Order: sequence, then C-alpha cells, then structure tokens
Amino acid sequence: MMANPFDDENGRFLALINDEGQYSLWPAFADVPEGWEIAHGEDTRQACLDHIEANWTDMRPRSLVEEMREYEAGRAGTAEPEKTSS
Repeated sequence: MMANPFDDENGRFLALINDEGQYSLWPAFADVPEGWEIAHGEDTRQACLDHIEANWTDMRPRSLVEEMREYEAGRAGTAEPEKTSS
C-alpha cells in the first residue's frame, strides 16, 4: 500500500494559496493545481505548516470576508440617527 504523500515527515512541500486566501500543504513533486500559487517553499513539511499557521489567520474565504464588510458598512450607513433631547 502506498503511503499518503501529505503525511511524509521527510518529504519536501510547498504552501499554496488560492484567490480566496485559503492555504494548502502540497507535495513539492506534484504540479501546482490551477487556481493556486506558491506562497512558501520548497521546504520541510513542518516549515510549510508553520508558514500556513502564521499567515492563515482567518479561515473564511476572502469573498465572504468582503461580503460581510460590505454588509456591515451598509448597516452602518442605514442606521437611524440618534435622537437628541431638547
């Protein structure tokens, strides 16, 4: 049975990132999939995991983060003005 290349502690890896800001650990011998680019590597598995942990601080896809910001900005712009006492 062939071992999973993602679990190879002695393997060489890349840390990939996609347009949504999501990261992936990737074996260095494998072609980088379409839609992904190298964010760190070629390096040890642990160094790539450390890079991912240090840089992927928000698990939400970039499009969701932007949509939520727009929603919050819209809510802030439509809030009723505070009433002042006379």
